[in-house]
Amino acid sequence: MPTTTGKTIKHAASVAFDAASLLAPDDLPGFLAEVMRDGDTRALPLALRTAADVLGMTELARRTGLSRESLYRTLSDKGNPRLDTLAAILSAFDLRLTVAPATAKPKPKPKPRRASHAAHAA
Repeated sequence: MPTTTGKTIKHAASVAFDAASLLAPDDLPGFLAEVMRDGDTRALPLALRTAADVLGMTELARRTGLSRESLYRTLSDKGNPRLDTLAAILSAFDLRLTVAPATAKPKPKPKPRRASHAAHAA
């Protein structure tokens, strides 16, 4: 909200949004599961960094068996985690990778079989 001081208007400084400040460690499995359910692959690295901020990198390293340095590198903006690293990080939050169809398509009904000519000849 702007404040005035004479003829000058000063705007309040904006603060960057920090999702980690709104989450507790117990919230993380649901938070990460929802991000993964959404399907936006660009959101997952940010969500993992947020989860690491909430839990603490030292605790995440302890739970994954990976070094803090490796985790910092993996979860950086330029990081590109390997599948086994991603699985270890998700496991630290009691989650696992799963594969499911992108859309639920109804199974086609089996077509009724037509009687063969041999059956009609008898």
